[in-house]
Amino acid sequence: MALSVPDISDDHGEHIQVLDPIFRSYGGLDKFCGKVVTVRCFEDNSVVKSTLSGEGQGQVLVVDGSGSMRCALLGDLLGAMARDNGWRGVLVNGCVRDVEILKNIDLGVLALNRHPARSNKRGEGDLNIPVRFNGVNFRPGQFLYADENGVVVAEKDLGVEFM
Repeated sequence: MALSVPDISDDHGEHIQVLDPIFRSYGGLDKFCGKVVTVRCFEDNSVVKSTLSGEGQGQVLVVDGSGSMRCALLGDLLGAMARDNGWRGVLVNGCVRDVEILKNIDLGVLALNRHPARSNKRGEGDLNIPVRFNGVNFRPGQFLYADENGVVVAEKDLGVEFM
């Protein structure tokens, strides 16, 4: 039997961080998990694009966009590229766009909101550094578990049957 995020919370509560329920699901997968890769950027998705263009190996990209509501950091083209390259999900502390298409892509996508404007392309951003938002510390190599109930982050793979 596959576990849910509430099961993980019950069984591993002292070993996880729980995100506040402010993220909305926009992708085709409502349930996903994977090893965390981080990006910090502000209104520039250049590093998001270059990261998702690489082999995902079932990982989850955590994007700290500083909660900006002025543009989208992910859309249908990057979502499809992420899926095609083996990424399991993307968590965006910011906005996404092309939501009518993202919901048909087999990729977990969580974001604060949607926005029609694309981001800047200045080549700015940082890859695989610790980031903090929503009261949670994210570090590369942690594991993120997400479903319709919420999102939790663990220091290591909990070895649970989740998918």
